[in-house]
Amino acid sequence: MKLRYSADRRSLAFLALYYALFLGSWLYFLPQFSVLGFEFWPQNHAWLFVLAVVLLGALNFMVAITIHNSIHCPIFVEKHWNKWHRVALTLAFGAPASGYVPGHNLSHHKHLQTAKDNTRTHKMRFRWNFLNQLLFFFIMIPGILRTEGRFAREIGPKKPSWFKQYRLEIWLSWVWKLVFLAWNWKLALWLLVLPNLYAVWGIFGTNFWQHDGCDENHPYNHSRNFVGAWFNFLVCNNGYHGAHHMRPALHWSLYPAFHKEHIAAHIHPELDQKSLLLYLWKSLIWPGRRINYLGQPLQLPAKMEDQDWVTEAGKRELSAEDMGQVTA
Repeated sequence: MKLRYSADRRSLAFLALYYALFLGSWLYFLPQFSVLGFEFWPQNHAWLFVLAVVLLGALNFMVAITIHNSIHCPIFVEKHWNKWHRVALTLAFGAPASGYVPGHNLSHHKHLQTAKDNTRTHKMRFRWNFLNQLLFFFIMIPGILRTEGRFAREIGPKKPSWFKQYRLEIWLSWVWKLVFLAWNWKLALWLLVLPNLYAVWGIFGTNFWQHDGCDENHPYNHSRNFVGAWFNFLVCNNGYHGAHHMRPALHWSLYPAFHKEHIAAHIHPELDQKSLLLYLWKSLIWPGRRINYLGQPLQLPAKMEDQDWVTEAGKRELSAEDMGQVTA
């Protein structure tokens, strides 16, 4: 079980912390939640319960980031360990990790901000920019699920390794959730379902602040970066989003060096932000204007329906990088 990059000890640590906190919280609070009673809140140590739910949400978001990283650059040398790692990520995240392949690798990366990108930010049209960020996931998810299902039906059988892994993850994720819901559905809602929902809402929402108001046709100004050291420690350098789009298979530990060498001197300075929280405050709260990276009011293109990219993908030979490396 050899790591390709030692930095992924951090990724494994976040995953281990999630499982330890989830199982520990479950056993600790289980006696306070009877299956047939009316209590939906622990009678003792309520503050500790709130803390556990909040931390589980944060760690679940880190699991989502790890899925994103490993679907581009698997962490183990041995392929079978990467497949089981993907299962462990799936159970924690609540949805198949291999589902990132169609929606992220083949739609978003191949067709950034076009009608074939199911997560293009131009779909969001609320005048209050806060709502664009808040509701991004809910607007995007129908199109993503439609194309993921179609990809699985039409291309999945042609990619048996990916298809087998994808179906395994779906089945195991449902078994995992149903076991805990049957054990104690009230506690499962708090400790399992709610953190899962936060993680999927959060990881989709990153797309809005990473790309809205950028120029997808520019060689460097296509993505917004957040270069704060503490932030990037917590999110495994995913603040360096431009580097990721330019070199999707590059390991996340190499993003800062790549950004410094290949991007920093060319990108518009407004797209290298120091603080995510400050940026979100300015863009969503005060003054809360939706502007492009030049500081001008964002001019949205005409509304467009999602365009088919699945047929196109089925006509070409999909690479190992396209298919998430370990399931090519």
